[in-house]
Amino acid sequence: MEKSALFFDIDGTLLSEKTREIPESAIRALHMANKAGHLLFINTGRTICSVPTEIRRLPFDGFLCGCGTHLFFHDEELLAHSLTKELGRAVIDKLFECNLGGIAEGPEDVYFPSRISRFDKLESSRRYFREKGMGIECPIERDDFIYDKLFIYADGQSDLKSFLDFIEGQDMEALDRGGNAYEVVQKGYSKATACEFMLDRLGMTKEQAYVFGDSSNDLAMFEFAIHAIAMGEHDPVLDPYTEFVTKEVEDDGIAYAMERYGLI
Repeated sequence: MEKSALFFDIDGTLLSEKTREIPESAIRALHMANKAGHLLFINTGRTICSVPTEIRRLPFDGFLCGCGTHLFFHDEELLAHSLTKELGRAVIDKLFECNLGGIAEGPEDVYFPSRISRFDKLESSRRYFREKGMGIECPIERDDFIYDKLFIYADGQSDLKSFLDFIEGQDMEALDRGGNAYEVVQKGYSKATACEFMLDRLGMTKEQAYVFGDSSNDLAMFEFAIHAIAMGEHDPVLDPYTEFVTKEVEDDGIAYAMERYGLI
């Protein structure tokens, strides 16, 4: 088989959200694909600082992070586009004005509110990152950091519309992640632009690309790709653009799909 470029989401695709582990079958499959000469990429909404150590140990050729805003190929940084400090602070100020919960995600750290919030999912994320030694030193209220994107939470006490109207005027957009949670990203950057950038750099075609994902923030790369593989448990928004639905993460879904396509 000709050399291909494989792009993997992390959470719910490689990393089980039930066990918080990468199945051994997926690890073996990645090593086999690497030995077969395929190029392997992480393509994630996570910023580079929060890519798990167990992912970094695997034979990936590149890390495409922050929904297309920070791209690495081997040890080379190819693209980096954070919000300016001024815009970043204005967005956070609006977040608090509209009574939302939020996490700012930057290349060096993630930033949480200094006080415990009323949003259970935000606090669950805080606990997860603290276990990784992140999100501790600098609260989101401080103004001496830069970041690439946000994750926000709304409820009946929030003025979500005013916040969405504000970011629309700042060349940003919100991806609905369900349950009143939104991923706020820079317009013009996405998992699709990350795929396209790497394929152009490598002189490869869309026919040589395979994308693996499970959630709504994978939609852009599913719309872009010809070979789009959804995990067994996935957001239905991906269905119109999915070429193949594999098994669930925990049921060896990654290895099953790679075998089905003859990649290993």
